Amino acid sequence: MFFETGDLYHIYNQGNNRVPIFFSRENYLFFLEKIRKHILPHADILAWCLMPNHFHLMVYVHMLEIEVSDPSSDGFTWSEAVTNEAVTNKLNEAIAIAKKRDFNNSIGLLLRSYTRAIQKQENTSGSLFRNPTHAECLTTPGGITPSFFNTTYGMVINRHLPEEEYPQVCFNYIHFNPVKAKLVREVQDWKYSSYPDYCGMRNGKLVNKKRTEEFGLVI
Repeated sequence: MFFETGDLYHIYNQGNNRVPIFFSRENYLFFLEKIRKHILPHADILAWCLMPNHFHLMVYVHMLEIEVSDPSSDGFTWSEAVTNEAVTNKLNEAIAIAKKRDFNNSIGLLLRSYTRAIQKQENTSGSLFRNPTHAECLTTPGGITPSFFNTTYGMVINRHLPEEEYPQVCFNYIHFNPVKAKLVREVQDWKYSSYPDYCGMRNGKLVNKKRTEEFGLVI
């Protein structure tokens, strides 16, 4: 995946072979905490929806690379004592590199850490998510990824009418996905999305409503 600061992206993935990735309320909440930890340092979240076998995130990227205070938390290990100066210098360089994490790595860390938890819970092994995770740019038609979306009404691509612009189409699609999947009749009945935060049923802190307003996105 490729990202640029200042753009909106639709990030999504599903269970490998479409298997479930969430088995309980605690799983949904755990995944949200992982999002808070690994996504928010890089991006503002405008919309999210967790489904039994997949997830959607709509984000505004503001930081491609972040400093990591504890590289060992990402699985790095370092020797405790090094006496050779040349080796010490190389080790220090490696540590400096390891202390920087880009957005792709943070997304990967989110998925890997969640996968390990589910493997332990379900006593399974192998990939939980499909490879690769997808990220489509919503705001730059000539940019890194095309700004289009296939809907039941055909392909939607950046237009001048607000109701036809891809960011709004994607915003709606993410929130109404549970209804389309027939998990609920009314969109507000699905707890694991940002819709309740926008309609006043919940005061969640994960979405950045100010950023949503900046892009003119409405429920």
